[in-house]
Parts: sequence; C-alpha cells; structure tokens
Amino acid sequence: MKRKDEITFEDFLKVDIRTGTVVEAEPYPEARNPSFKMKIDFGDEIGIKKSSAQITVHYTPETLLGRKVMAVVNFPPRQIGKFMSEVLTLGVEDEDGAIVLAAVDQNVPNGQPLI
Repeated sequence: MKRKDEITFEDFLKVDIRTGTVVEAEPYPEARNPSFKMKIDFGDEIGIKKSSAQITVHYTPETLLGRKVMAVVNFPPRQIGKFMSEVLTLGVEDEDGAIVLAAVDQNVPNGQPLI
C-alpha cells in the first residue's frame, strides 16, 4: 500500500544535496527567529552560495567556519527577511527542538553529491 507522502526513487533523485564548507558566518539579528547568515563553498561547479539557518543553539559563527555541511542546492532562492537564501542547509532536531547540522564525518571535496 502506498503512503500519501511516499515518493518514488526518481523523485528523490531530483533533490540535489551537496557537501560544502562554511567560509563565512555571522549573526542575522533581523531574522524573526535567531539565525546565522552563512556563505558556503560548494566547489567550482556550484560556487559559493548564501544560506540562512536557525542553528544558534549549538553553533557560533566561529565554530561554523570551515565546517562541512550538507545542503539542497537546487531549490529556488528564498527571501528570508532582507536576506536571499540560495540553498537549504540540512539538519535535524535534537530532543529539545534545536537544530543539529547534517554533515559528513570524513573530508570530501566541496560539491560532492549525496548518493
């Protein structure tokens, strides 16, 4: 029996999830919810993209610099207040609802796709 929210493998393949390295991070005090603005390097093919993320509980701008993250890179840009977020940085909620970044545990080149 197919669930209402079930997708096909072909649907999943449409989502382009890539690894990147945070090269800039700063507080985003104008956001409705506590957030950081980041620039993430996805390598030569995709380049550096901007993202806004509500990850202020577990991270600081200093701890984000150089961190490998995973992000959806083929969603259309989204206006977050005065900031245009170009990619969706991925994470999961901890037991208190704070976001923990989804990341790789080995050093891989920027821009590598999730397979």
